[in-house]
Amino acid sequence: MNYFKKNFLEIRDTDQNNFQPWFGIIYILIVFFLSQIIAGFLVSLYPVLRSWNQATANNWLNNSVFAQFIYILLAELINILAIWYYLKLRKIKISAIGLRRPKISDLYYGLLGIPIYYAGFLIAISLLTKFWTGFNVNQAQHIGFNNVHGVAQLIITFISLVILPPIAEEIMVRGFLYSNFKKILPIFFAAIMTSVFFAAAHLPEGGASGLLWVGAVDTFVLSLVLVYLREKTGGLYSSMILHAIKNGVAFYLLFLAVSTR
Repeated sequence: MNYFKKNFLEIRDTDQNNFQPWFGIIYILIVFFLSQIIAGFLVSLYPVLRSWNQATANNWLNNSVFAQFIYILLAELINILAIWYYLKLRKIKISAIGLRRPKISDLYYGLLGIPIYYAGFLIAISLLTKFWTGFNVNQAQHIGFNNVHGVAQLIITFISLVILPPIAEEIMVRGFLYSNFKKILPIFFAAIMTSVFFAAAHLPEGGASGLLWVGAVDTFVLSLVLVYLREKTGGLYSSMILHAIKNGVAFYLLFLAVSTR
């Protein structure tokens, strides 16, 4: 208890005026939604420049692996640039959000987080299926890569799902968002709030079948472990490693395991 009280007091006294946490929280949430709108708009310009008809344009936007890759790349770049601009404007060092020099121990802690995450997820799923009769464990997640064929498209998909999100999302969520929450809340509640926002962002991935509650539970548990790694190591690299491994397992099951059957 003294550990959390000591950390809470120290955190509140450090660069409080520079961070302006409530503004930072609102800022990053707005940036998150705007980045998707802007990225979507920029990608949609390509069919216009090619003078495609509406049907051809919609088919490309919905089914092209390259279109999905550019969309994700642009959205993540906008998020990172927005955070960099905010930190520069407020004269905050990037180390304040966990971007310190990498250490060998980051790999160790990232790997250590794997069994913790999977155990936590299995416990959460077991409890929910027992007490929530409408909870659908098998609901499909719509990730936007529906027609992946060939090595080149697999590589692009791998980069889009396993490389880009773990880097950008850790900087944005466990880095920037969590750092702001930590200025105004004790660590425990800051971790909960950060994980709630992260889980909520994945709810729409259920597509036409409705909100993806199983995905929200998955990402909530994952986020708690990622926040723990952020606190344990003082950096984001262990979180990025665990996040990438988790996404890598999903990538294998969705795209590689199916093709080898």
